[in-house]
Amino acid sequence: MIWLTWRQFRTQAAVLFAAVAALAAALAVTGPQLADLHRTAGSSLVDRISSADQTLYYTGLLLVLAVPAVIGMFWGAPLISRELETGTHYLVWNQGVTRTRWLATKLGLGAAASMTAAGLTSLAVSWWSSPIDRSIDDGGATDTYFPRLDPVAFAARGVVPVAHAAFAFVLGVALGLVIRRTLPAMATTFALYAAVQIAVPMWIRSHLAAAERTTVPIEPDGAPVSIQEGAEEIVAHPEVPGAWETSQQTLNAAGHPAPVPSSFADCLRTGSSPPTLQQFEGCLADLGALGYEQQVTYQPAGNFWTLQWAETGLYLGLALALSGFCAWWIRRRTV
Repeated sequence: MIWLTWRQFRTQAAVLFAAVAALAAALAVTGPQLADLHRTAGSSLVDRISSADQTLYYTGLLLVLAVPAVIGMFWGAPLISRELETGTHYLVWNQGVTRTRWLATKLGLGAAASMTAAGLTSLAVSWWSSPIDRSIDDGGATDTYFPRLDPVAFAARGVVPVAHAAFAFVLGVALGLVIRRTLPAMATTFALYAAVQIAVPMWIRSHLAAAERTTVPIEPDGAPVSIQEGAEEIVAHPEVPGAWETSQQTLNAAGHPAPVPSSFADCLRTGSSPPTLQQFEGCLADLGALGYEQQVTYQPAGNFWTLQWAETGLYLGLALALSGFCAWWIRRRTV
């Protein structure tokens, strides 16, 4: 049964593992040079990276993010739906192989290969990007590169991609089992996986580890400040290297949450449109003189591995739950 499953699965596996090997080779060539540059440049490394290395940085980032989605669509979704479409599953069941054993073999082999592929990709990219990540955590500029805790970079570092791949694969298998058609199962897998990948960093990830808060004064020479929603919201960016800012709250002179006063928007509308830098700073100074401050909630850089292991457990738990659903469905439903 294992040999049969591998023969059905080996082409897709060979293509993906070949791509992972090519990426690892490219990273292995340039990685040591980047590490040497970090030892001499420190936090200023991000200002001295070549355009070729910058391209490789973003390529690796995108590939790690794409691997679980590709696995779910092209490995998970067709794995069972293709057999249900063609009826070849009856050939196995009529030879004494139970439905549960058939499903367990496919899930076990596919999940192991999925986690291995994602793990190797993440390992290679995390190793190559580590000098850049350390430079940012040490206070390097983040205009071009992402801190490790940024929602984009976080999903492409550490052990989380392994859990993402396991979840995407089992999600594809479950949808293929229920939908029974390969192309609709592939499309639905991509849509649901993308939805989960958006929902987790927006509403769940920030609660997986204890956050920290800091209050910064609103003043022209203080932390960088921007405005949103037509001057109805203020966003401050305190100097906390490598942190992920999760929420903002404006406080009044009494230290209580309060909306930005209308006088601030009126101040910005007075004079030129859009306001000049000097006018913007003057309006900020007026707001700060009224006692307003900005409270910023953030995940510090030191919480990276706490969040990594917590999210890994979350996705592996979802994968196990979906595996249980697949076992229940194939035993209780007529296939």
